[in-house]
Order: sequence, then structure tokens, then C-alpha cells
Amino acid sequence: QINPNHTMKKIQLIVLLTLSFVLQAQTNTLKESYSFSLNEAIDYALKNNYSAINAGRDIDAAKKKKWETTTIGLPQINASLGYQNNIELQKSLIPAEFFGGTKGEFAEVAFGTRHNMLGSATVSQLLFNGSYLVGLQSAKVYLQISENAKIKTNQEIREMVVNAYGNVLLANESIAILEKNKLNLEKTLNETNQIFKNGLIEEENVEQLQITLTTIKSAQENIKRQKVIATNMLKLILGITIDKELVLTENLNNLSLNNINFELTTTPFQVENSIDFKIQENLVQSKKLLLLLEKSNALPSLGAAYNIGYNAFGNQFQFFTNNQKWLNFANVGVSLNVPIFSSLGRSARTQQAKIALEQAKTQMLQVEQSLKLQFEKAKSDYEYSLEQLNTTKSSLALAERIENKQQIKLKEGLSSSFDLSEAQRQLYSTQQNYLQAMLDVINKKATLEKIVTKN
Repeated sequence: QINPNHTMKKIQLIVLLTLSFVLQAQTNTLKESYSFSLNEAIDYALKNNYSAINAGRDIDAAKKKKWETTTIGLPQINASLGYQNNIELQKSLIPAEFFGGTKGEFAEVAFGTRHNMLGSATVSQLLFNGSYLVGLQSAKVYLQISENAKIKTNQEIREMVVNAYGNVLLANESIAILEKNKLNLEKTLNETNQIFKNGLIEEENVEQLQITLTTIKSAQENIKRQKVIATNMLKLILGITIDKELVLTENLNNLSLNNINFELTTTPFQVENSIDFKIQENLVQSKKLLLLLEKSNALPSLGAAYNIGYNAFGNQFQFFTNNQKWLNFANVGVSLNVPIFSSLGRSARTQQAKIALEQAKTQMLQVEQSLKLQFEKAKSDYEYSLEQLNTTKSSLALAERIENKQQIKLKEGLSSSFDLSEAQRQLYSTQQNYLQAMLDVINKKATLEKIVTKN
């Protein structure tokens, strides 16, 4: 005899186990996460950032474009098959006397057959064309432009990752410091409240601390919201969907120390190594080729072709039977095209290309001077960030001592909470300045490296 209760328990157990596996699978999916150091984040972004992916595709497209241009000078083979059904044959008039008719009269005669079919194949070869030779060089330059654009994109992505990564670390440190400040302030508030209850200080001292505590709590919540935005921004740059979890393994203090590099500020700047300078060189080269192209349009072009085919005729459609007779033909030809006079149109286009080339050269000088100025500014900013890091670190130690002294004085009744609040505001501001100084060292170094790096 089957026990209904026992069967029901087995069913419930199976259901619970099934739900457990489903929930576990969902939890594993939801918990999919990424963990990166700064260098790991940069490497990941260079492969998965949306702009980096498309920049790589631009290079692939440029390679295909280069091959497309090359094939213009290679043999071309084309085949065609045509069929014509003359529903009503075209008629012509010829003197009737040819057929024994009356002189001066004309007879209608239809020439041709009702069904015609033609099959042919043509092999053509470009023997000489100045524009084609320029096109080959242009395709190479176009590929170089795409490759340099990819390098430029990678540099910008690297800088964006550094900035975004640092912003998340800044938010983390800010939240931690605010939490520490909140706990210290709550402790001070409780002690001050006890002193007030003992009648040793005024109630205003307690209220002032309560105001400061409320301000800290509000700032902490705001920083938490900013952290979410900063983290999502970093995910976007990395090429990660924002629903995935992201963990950063660096901390702001160690990262800022690792980014102290005085050698960067002493190494001479080689403007030729800058990717912006190389891109401008590509622009000048492309303008030179456009000028060469206009000049090449005045040169003759030479080509050859070999044509072979078969045609067939009949009043009945029997082209695919053994009875159908096919007539073959073949020819070879050479064509020479010589430009003679264009009413000075080619000359005008050539002069325009010369002007564009001179403009590109002038722009190149501007880019060179601009890059040197950018380097000097980036170097100055980086040196200043290093100085600020030391300055704010010293100021923070002083602000901590001042705030600690004011807490002791408040407990001993030698100062008011207003004096303590002022010391606390100074401390909180100095803390943020120190965090920002660490972040500036990281960001300013990234900006300087983007200018001086070769690729």
C-alpha cells in the first residue's frame, strides 16, 4: 500500500531541489564579474572597447581597399551570354528588279533569323596608366592612416581608462574617509552630549556637531551615487555591459606612488615620435599624391584586350541540340588614349592640388609647434601634481593634529563646538585635496605619456 504522505514529501523534495538548482544557476549568472588592476583594465579595453574594435575593422577595410586598387592593374576576365528573339524581323526595301520585278519599284525583304544567341569572353589588361600607379601609392598611405588612427585610438582609450579607473578609486577612498569621519564624529557627539547633560557646556555645542554629522551623511550618500556612475562609465570604456559586476584590485595611494616617475620630466621630447605628428605626415603625403594624380592625368593610358566568342542563328529555338551550328570569332586589340587639350582644366586642378599641399605643410608646422606646447604644459602639470601631493600630505597631517587638539579642548571646556567644527571642515577639505592630489598624479602622468609615447 502506497503512503500518500510519503509520496507527497518526495514530490516536494524534488520540487525544492529543482528550484534550488535553478536559483543557483541564476545566482551564478548574476554574479558574473570582472576583476582588474589598472594595467589589466587597459589591456582589456584595448581589445574590447567599442572604438578600438571599429578602429581594428578600419585597418581590415583599408587592407581590402589596397588589394582592390591593386587588382585594377591585374588581368580582368568577363563573360557574357545573350539571347535575342526577333518577334518581327526588321524589313528593308531593295529594288524589285533584283528579283525580276518592275524597274523603279521596291520589294520588302526581311534579313536575319528569329532566334539569335551570342556567348563571349573578354580578357583585358591595363598596360600603362599614371593614375593607377598613383592609386597604388595612395592605397598604401590610406592603410598607414588607418594604422596610425588605431594607435591614436588606443592612446585615447588608455588615457580614458586611467581617468575612469582613478575616479572609481577616488570614490572608494572618499566613502571610506567619510565613514571614518562619521564614526569619529558620532563618538565625539555622544561624549559632548554627556558633557551637556552634566551641565558643563551649552546645548549649542551639541547642535553644531549634529549639523556637521548630517552634512557628512549627506556627502557620503552623494559619493556613493557618484561611485555608481563612475563605475558604469568605466564599464562603458572597457566594453563591459553595465549589469556586470566590476572589482578594482588597486588602491589610490599605491597607484599614485607607482605613477611617480621623474624621468618623464627630464627626457627630451621627440616630436617626430608623436602619433599626431605622424598623422599629419600622412596628410601631407596624401596631398602630394593628389598633386601627382592631377599631373598623371596628362599622361597617355594604354590597354589591351582579347575577345573570343560564339554565336548562333536559327528560325527555331534549338541552340542546345546537336543540330545547332555555332560560329566562332576572336579578336585582339590595343587602345591608346592620349589627353591633348582640356581648355586648361587639368592645369587648374593641378594648381588647386599644389595649394592644398602647401596648406598641409603649413598645418604640419602648426601641429609641430602645438605638440611642443602641449608637452611643456603636460610636463608642468605633472610636476605640479607631484608637488601638490607632497604639500597636501603635509597639510593633512597638520589638519589632523589641529582637529585632534580642538576635540581635547572641547572636552576640557577650553573651546566651543564652533571651533571644533571649523577644524573639522578644514580637515575634511584637506582630506579631499589629498585624494584629488593622488588622482591628479595618475591622470597628469597619463596625459604626459600620451604625448611622448611612440605607439
